[in-house]
Amino acid sequence: MLKSLFISNYALISNLRIDFDGGFSVITGETGAGKSIIVGALSLIQGQRADTRVVKEGTQKSVVEAGFEIENYNLKSFFKENELDYNPVCLVRREITINGKSRAFINDTPVSLNALRDLSNRLLDIHSQHENLLLSTEDYQLQVVDAIARNKAELSDYQHAYEAWNKSLNELQKLKREADRQTADLDYLQFQLSQLDDANLTEGELAELEAELDTLSHVEEIKHELQQAEMLLSSEEYNVVNAVRETGNVVLKIKNYLPEASEWAERLTSLHIELKDIALEISSTQERIDFNPERLQFVDDRLGTLFVLQKKFKVTSDSELIALREEYRNQLNRIDNFDEELKNAEEKVRMAFETLKTKASALTASRNRAKPVIEKYLIEQLLLLGMADVQFVVNLKNNETYTEKGNDAVEFMFSANKNRSVQAVAEIASGGEISRLMLAIKSLLIDKSDLPTIIFDEIDTGVSGEIAGRMGEIMRKMSHGTQVITITHLPQIASKGSAHYLVYKDNSGITTETFIKSLTEQERVHEIAQMVSGKTVTDAALMNARELLKNSN
Repeated sequence: MLKSLFISNYALISNLRIDFDGGFSVITGETGAGKSIIVGALSLIQGQRADTRVVKEGTQKSVVEAGFEIENYNLKSFFKENELDYNPVCLVRREITINGKSRAFINDTPVSLNALRDLSNRLLDIHSQHENLLLSTEDYQLQVVDAIARNKAELSDYQHAYEAWNKSLNELQKLKREADRQTADLDYLQFQLSQLDDANLTEGELAELEAELDTLSHVEEIKHELQQAEMLLSSEEYNVVNAVRETGNVVLKIKNYLPEASEWAERLTSLHIELKDIALEISSTQERIDFNPERLQFVDDRLGTLFVLQKKFKVTSDSELIALREEYRNQLNRIDNFDEELKNAEEKVRMAFETLKTKASALTASRNRAKPVIEKYLIEQLLLLGMADVQFVVNLKNNETYTEKGNDAVEFMFSANKNRSVQAVAEIASGGEISRLMLAIKSLLIDKSDLPTIIFDEIDTGVSGEIAGRMGEIMRKMSHGTQVITITHLPQIASKGSAHYLVYKDNSGITTETFIKSLTEQERVHEIAQMVSGKTVTDAALMNARELLKNSN
């Protein structure tokens, strides 16, 4: 529950610190005193968007810090998952600077706004005045039904099925688009492939042809140089081969006198064998190489064909041409198999949809089980709140359209008068009726949840007198299991609280300041009397206030 609240340099607040107890607390104050400022500051703890205009004029930073007692709310897993220190009293802080920077902390450790929201939503619910408008929306009504149905497992199963169905639909549509596109390109792909197939491409051919072209283009030069080499190696004039052999024989004669001569002889013998082989290869190559204009033309034409293909297909090697050829072949093969792929994809969609319908049915069943619970509870509470002829129906219908929340359309139907059929809440309920209905719904939700704290910001709009007292009694009953804090302008509700806080302005200084204080019993009597009679407190108002407080105990 909320144990403490500290606000610094926020709007009209310089420094404000207040401690809260469990049970039912009421906050009162004149219009404009700053009650909504306190709610706004608490909304920052909930991770709401920060506005630099809240930073008190003349200061650099606003700070809002709330202390929560969390020992009984099974939150240790949250702290472990977020690598935060766990303490039975948790401090949640938000800082807003004048230049727009916002920082969040949990137990003095910086955290993201998402982590802040995750924790604060488990600790605190603020019901602001504008939330009454949500009651008219289908989305909020569905949230209420799901909360009472306690169908997180069914909803999770359905959403997984919904995601799988959407994924299979997207894959089918993507496949259809690809099939249409590639089928339209069929002639083009066949033509491109035929060109590459006709070229009879082989890996590495280009490099071999370029090397052969160099040889064929320089036949005369090659033959001349080979003749020179052969002459140097084998002719009578030079005969390097024989000279090396004879040198080896000469060196071998002194091997008995010079040890290293044996090694020289062996090396010269090896050299002689190598030179002899080279001389034979040169001679053979010289005889084989001859000017071949037909082969030269063929190689030149073949290279021309390959270069044209490279330029056309915007590649730089024959390996890329071969890869492109296989890609075209694969695309054409896939076009041939598209019918089978489409059939498989359509079957996948069908199966996913069958699963979706099954999960949707389970989700609908859970919501149908919650309907009588909601209807019975709300009618009982609204009867207590003075609606003697109230009718309330949860209308749940199936849609053909499936969304991430199922295929159910929820509508709260309501009538507060005799002989008048129920209609949609948005169309028939007055402001006071909406307030009472909303309180009854919040009471139901609190009864079915383990939320530590709920704050009502003037949920009593549009009611007065005895009905206001009954609303206060409902809030007091809610506080038996949940800390309830309400901001009210009605004495009948204010008198029901176990603790009473007053928000007030002080204009005596240089600037206007907002403060909050806990009222003593005597101060409380005076405040409630003032709520009854206005600024001029009469004896009758004081007596009325005492009576209200007495009847509330």
